[in-house]
Amino acid sequence: MSEPRPPLPPFTRETAIQKVRAAEDGWNSRNPERVSLAYTVDSYWRNRSTFVSGREAIVAFLTAKWVRELDYRLIKELWAFTDNRIAVRFAYEYHDDSGNWFRAYGNENWEFDDNGLMRKRYASINDLPIEESERKFRWDNSGPRPADHPGLTDLGL
Repeated sequence: MSEPRPPLPPFTRETAIQKVRAAEDGWNSRNPERVSLAYTVDSYWRNRSTFVSGREAIVAFLTAKWVRELDYRLIKELWAFTDNRIAVRFAYEYHDDSGNWFRAYGNENWEFDDNGLMRKRYASINDLPIEESERKFRWDNSGPRPADHPGLTDLGL
């Protein structure tokens, strides 16, 4: 049995926002093993056109992702929620190994088990090439977005 990962469903607006921010902070760590612990051992993902099942596959997927997507910085925002489901919109910025910058925009639908672990994740994502000067996500590369850094709505995204 997995350890509970609060906040637990059923979600309120406040706990859904907490869950979204926890997910954002985890992904901004760029630590695949740490991130995988937020998902059930048999979690199922659709990420763009890739299908992933289970924590080991999540670790492999994220390891490969963050080798390609350098200086990755992510912002998530709550879109909607219900008892054990949350919908978010997000954007992230990264560059490739040639120095080309991108901003990816997307939506995710999440479903959680009773212990607060995500068992399903459906992500639709589009990439937009940007100039380095167009970046909006500027904070220390080593961790989560600072509390005073604007979110997506504040940035006009």
